[in-house]
Amino acid sequence: MMFARLPRPPRGLVRGAVYVGALAGLVAMAACSSPSSRFYTLGADGAAAGSAAPVSARTSAAPAWLIEVAPIDVPPQVAKNQLVVQTGPTQVQVLEQERWASLPGDEIRRALSTSLTQQLGTIDVYGTAYSDATPVYRVSMNVQRFESWPGSHALIDAVWSVRAVRGTAVMTCRSVVSEPVSGGYDALVDGHRAALQQIALQVASAVKAMASVAPQGKVGGAKGAGFAVPACPSAVAAAAASS
Repeated sequence: MMFARLPRPPRGLVRGAVYVGALAGLVAMAACSSPSSRFYTLGADGAAAGSAAPVSARTSAAPAWLIEVAPIDVPPQVAKNQLVVQTGPTQVQVLEQERWASLPGDEIRRALSTSLTQQLGTIDVYGTAYSDATPVYRVSMNVQRFESWPGSHALIDAVWSVRAVRGTAVMTCRSVVSEPVSGGYDALVDGHRAALQQIALQVASAVKAMASVAPQGKVGGAKGAGFAVPACPSAVAAAAASS
C-alpha cells in the first residue's frame, strides 16, 4: 500500500509558531504573578529615646509607678493595613503594595508604649495584673489626623490624656506635629516615626509631672485626693527635659 507524504511546513513558520507559543506562556505567567508587598512599622528604636537607661538597669528594681497605654483610635479612612497617602486636600490613594505590619492604631500604640517605657524606666501593664500598692498612670490617645503627603510631610494630630488610675486627676492635651519628608515611602514612614516620638516626649513629660504632684501616700492620686493638675507640657520643654 502506498502512502502519500505530506509536505513539511516551512521552517520559518515553525519557528514563528514556537516563538508565539513561548511569548504566550510568558504573558500568562506574568498575568498570574502579582507584585510583592512591602511592609512598614512605626516601631521605635532604642536610639530614639536617648535618655533611656540600659535594659539591665530598667529591670533590676521594681519601678516607683507604672503606666498603662490603652488602645489607640485612628481615623477610619486610614484604619487599614494599606498605606493611605494624600494626593490633594480632598483626595487620597490607597497603596495595595505598601502596607503596615499591623493596623496603624496597633503600630502607634506599640511604638508609643516602647518609647514611654524607655524614657520613664517603667513598665506598660496594659492587659496584665499589677499590685494595688503601685501608682499607675493610664495614657489614652485619639489620633484625629494621620496624614501622609509623599515628598512633603507626615502629620499626626492627636488628643491624649494622662489619668491617675484609681483617682480622678486627669491631664488632657493636644499635640499637632508635622515632619518634613523627602520622596519615597520609607521617608514617609520615618516622618511619622519622628512625629510620634515628639508626641511621646510630651506624654512622658506629662506622666512625670502628674507623678510629681500626686499626694504622697496616696496610690496614683487616690479617690478624693485633691491636687492641682499640671499644665500640658510644651514640645520645647519636653524635649529639653529628655536631653
